Amino acid sequence: MILDSILDGVGGTPIVRLSRLFRDSPCEVMAKMELCNPGGSVKDRPARYIVERGLADGSIPCDAHVVESSSGNLAIALAMVCRLRGLRFTAVVDPKISPTNLRIIRCYGGNIEQVTEKDRQGGYLETRIECVKQMLRERPGTVWINQYANERNWQSHYHGEGEEILRDLDRPVDYLVLGVSTSGTLHGIARRLREAWPQLKVVAVNAAGSVLFGAPPYPRELPGIGASRVPELLRRDEIGDVIHVNDYESALACRELVKHEGIFAGGSSGSVIAAIQRLCARLPHSARILTILPDRGERYLDTVYNDEWLSRMRDRHLEHNPETSLNSTIGQAA
Repeated sequence: MILDSILDGVGGTPIVRLSRLFRDSPCEVMAKMELCNPGGSVKDRPARYIVERGLADGSIPCDAHVVESSSGNLAIALAMVCRLRGLRFTAVVDPKISPTNLRIIRCYGGNIEQVTEKDRQGGYLETRIECVKQMLRERPGTVWINQYANERNWQSHYHGEGEEILRDLDRPVDYLVLGVSTSGTLHGIARRLREAWPQLKVVAVNAAGSVLFGAPPYPRELPGIGASRVPELLRRDEIGDVIHVNDYESALACRELVKHEGIFAGGSSGSVIAAIQRLCARLPHSARILTILPDRGERYLDTVYNDEWLSRMRDRHLEHNPETSLNSTIGQAA
């Protein structure tokens, strides 16, 4: 296969059966390997979809300065897409951005604006968004992608992973277990799959300390899931249950994933694996479970795969002892 651009390699990711990690479970667990995208994450899909359709319909002018609030994978993906489409790009980040992500964004030619003031929830999301709005006011030609409210976010996953899953699987799955932040990935995939499999149960995996489902905020380190602000795209009534996973549990599951399956994945992948382990233990019957692994592990060498960091997260876990059962305020998975 010969591609005209690296962007033509976005999508078409394989599904892997996690038969070694879940060998003692009656459940069949499968993972779509979004970490195989050329930019290293599932965020390649909305970055390409939003930018290319924006250029096509004029909502993103060909000389635009694209800006987005992101300290992680979407910033990297947008930097890659904008580089190839001849657009300037600025990522609005916060102090929690990993040094690796910062270097990758700059390697793609992206610019950096960093906020330092925390928001009222103790995070940085609201202050990052306020910085974006200030840039829109002061810099003509700036276009905000706005992953939190942009309908093309979830549409990229509806037409992307959703279509691919239906093409690749021979029969329905019982549970779709996905991390949630902007909710674009979860809603896009779930909406497409439910058209074909109306009995599908959707389980969201949220970070402990995230406010998305009404829990009180407290400090968390890993990017990718959860938020300190409820995004406009989130529709709680489309989600059957929520499982909260903390940073320590996510890191342990990442290490199990690479140990048993040889899959070197990032923190949000560990979060969904930890949630599925809890779900399998709770179910009174066998089930077919599908998830996605959003990104690769190299970006987490200073956190998830660092023993000193893991020890700190263990101490925090013991201090907070957050609620991690399947009980939720919006339903039961089983």
